[in-house]
Formats: sequence, C-alpha cells, structure tokens
Amino acid sequence: MVVLVNTEPSAYHQRVAEEKRGAILRAATSLFLDSGYDRTSLAKIAEAAGVSKATLFKQFPTKAALFDAIVTASWQTGDGYENAPPPGDFRAGLALIGRRYAALLTRPDMADLFRIVIAELPRFPELAESQFHRGKMPYFESVRHYLEAEREAGTIRLEDPELAATQFLGMISNYVFWPRLLLAHWAPDGTAVESVVDEAVLMMAARYAA
Repeated sequence: MVVLVNTEPSAYHQRVAEEKRGAILRAATSLFLDSGYDRTSLAKIAEAAGVSKATLFKQFPTKAALFDAIVTASWQTGDGYENAPPPGDFRAGLALIGRRYAALLTRPDMADLFRIVIAELPRFPELAESQFHRGKMPYFESVRHYLEAEREAGTIRLEDPELAATQFLGMISNYVFWPRLLLAHWAPDGTAVESVVDEAVLMMAARYAA
C-alpha cells in the first residue's frame, strides 16, 4: 500500500516562517544602519532576530541575499505597486499612484535603507546595484507601464513614457523624500504631501492630457 505524505507546510508553520523572516529583516536593517553592512555578521543578525543561525541561513544563505530581500520588501506597497489603476481616468489614476508613492517614501525604513547604501557605497557598490535593480526600477517600470496604458486608451499624448514617469515621480520625491537624507527633522505633514501630489498631477495633466 502506498501512503501519501503531505509535504506542504501547514498554515501554522507558514505563519511562523513569515514571522521569523520579518524579524530577520527588521534586525538586519537595524544592525546595518547602526554598525554598517561590513561590520554586521549573519550571526549577529540571527541573535538580534531571536532565531537560530540555521534558520537564518536556510532563508538567506548570504548577507547579499538578505540585503536583496530587504530592498525588495521596502519597495513594496501595502496593495502592491503592480496593481496599477485601470486606464481611462488619467488624473484619478495618477493621483492614486502619487499617493501610494508618497506613502512609500515616507516610511522610516525607506530613508534608513538609502542611508545604508550611501554609507557603504565606496566599499560595496553592489548594494546600490541591488537598490536600483530590485527596488527603484521595478517600481519605476510599473509607473511607465501605467502611462503607456493611458496612452493606448487615448487619454494622454506622449512620446516618451520613461521621461514622463521620471518627471512625475521626481516632482514628488524631490519634496517628500530627498530632504530627509540631509535634514534630520524634515517631516512635512499629510496636507503638504497631498498638495505636492495634487500639483504634480496637475502639471502632468497640463503637459500630457489629450
């Protein structure tokens, strides 16, 4: 008689694994920021996260793999940046994307991540590569694809979706995010952030709306 054994992890074990993964990512981000990427070992991260070294190595066999996971997680929004609004209402869709982007940039872990990359850039340029290719570019591509969809729907006229995406995201990040890396107390309130997003949408509509 053949006995079938279910090798799929139970919901409980999946939840525990996700909780441990989250603890590892939080501990690693904190230690990278406090001690630097080079001086932080996987053993120290395991201890800070309250997990065994075997558990950490099972999920992240190298420190580079762990940093890649941190970058990927930091650039994900609550509802997923891949869930772009449907084309047809350019202003409403762009406003939704802009608010999602502002919320993402104002999360504390985002500024922390950039500080790690900037501090370690001379010795570990691969961290910047990870930040660019695993974080920024997938998000940027999602906005570019949305603009292309609006162009196909006939709501906007533009020749260069990549340039338009750069313009829109830049108008928001230049106020919401970049000053935070230099000014310790830079924290515009919600009304100011919404106003910046609204103005960016108006600028885009004035330039590209059909």
